[in-house]
Amino acid sequence: MRLVFAGTPEPAVPSLRALAATGHEVVAVLTRTDAPLGRKRILTPSPVARAADEIGLPVVKADRLDDAVTRTVQGLDADLGVIVAYGGLVREPLLSAPRHGWINLHFSLLPRWRGAAPVQRALIAGEKTLGAAVFQLVPELDAGPVFAQRPHQVTEETAGEALDALALVGADLLVAVVDDIAAGTARAVPQTGEATLAPKLTLDDGAIEWSADAAAVLARIRGVTPEPGAHTTVDGGRLKILAACAATGATALAPGALALAERRVLAGTRTDPVELVTVQPAGKGPMAAADWWRGLRADDPRVGS
Repeated sequence: MRLVFAGTPEPAVPSLRALAATGHEVVAVLTRTDAPLGRKRILTPSPVARAADEIGLPVVKADRLDDAVTRTVQGLDADLGVIVAYGGLVREPLLSAPRHGWINLHFSLLPRWRGAAPVQRALIAGEKTLGAAVFQLVPELDAGPVFAQRPHQVTEETAGEALDALALVGADLLVAVVDDIAAGTARAVPQTGEATLAPKLTLDDGAIEWSADAAAVLARIRGVTPEPGAHTTVDGGRLKILAACAATGATALAPGALALAERRVLAGTRTDPVELVTVQPAGKGPMAAADWWRGLRADDPRVGS
């Protein structure tokens, strides 16, 4: 089949590479425009744009799938549109431009976690079973019938690590569905069960509430790592928490209290303390939490204060 691929971030790259390696023809790659990155705000192509250039595929850059993009796709004589984390909505008449419409690889077990941040929201909620789903795109958000789903178990992964794993799982699933559509054997079934929403994360979603229990604190830290990042305040200064873990065997601390015990920096929660492993104070680079602790001058430092 002649495929149009739409995607932007790194988790979409395995799917693009997998499809390009099949007997199908990727006739165009849609991705968002170059974005300013780093301290110098240098305009940088998206990961999908870079991968498409390496493979030698034509690229169309647009921040919105507007009338101009629709006309481009309509002129491609495409059989199927494939979208993986493009970062924009596909509406009519673009939705019906390819002969078989569009399919979407989504990183959740639908109808759970419809929206922009399914992996992050699932981890914050403490879920241990994530997944990937390929479904038929419809006007309603992530509500179309599902061709295939595959669960993925997590333990202590961050959102970034889980997305890396799901990107590979999803790429294999996506190729299988595209092959089935080409063969005329694909069957999609309506979604059933409780739908939950996964809106895009904001910086506030990374703020740690130390009055929560230890499991909830660690779940939030994993769910917002690497973006937007977990953070708290210590004596009025922002502290990023890059890595933390359960503090096995540690003595209880009041929520928000900090202590050094056996070379471990501990932070109190409503239940057991958690161990801060790697942190980043404002204006400095990442460092071991014990090194950061040695630089503190407060007599009784507290997170969240």
